[in-house]
Amino acid sequence: MAKTNFRPLHDRVVVRRVESEEKTKGGIIIPDTAKEKPQEGEVIAVGSGVRDDAGKLVELDVKAGDRVLFGKWSGTEVKLDGEDLLIMKESDIMGILG
Repeated sequence: MAKTNFRPLHDRVVVRRVESEEKTKGGIIIPDTAKEKPQEGEVIAVGSGVRDDAGKLVELDVKAGDRVLFGKWSGTEVKLDGEDLLIMKESDIMGILG
């Protein structure tokens, strides 16, 4: 797992997309131009959390190293340390893969 010098704030999460399988079940290779961007990724860094109405800090449910599913149009694409990553709110993440 790569370390980044970027720490997201509050309920934001930095995610690296995980590439999907390059072949169909029939063995046909799909060119890069026809592929959709994967909606699965690895959490690289997480913010400290958000404060509830009482002012108590509520930590995030995801942590660095988790594999997650997120929405198709989720996040903002950024380049950090020469790597293409996504920064998104935790609420854009649909779930953690087992």
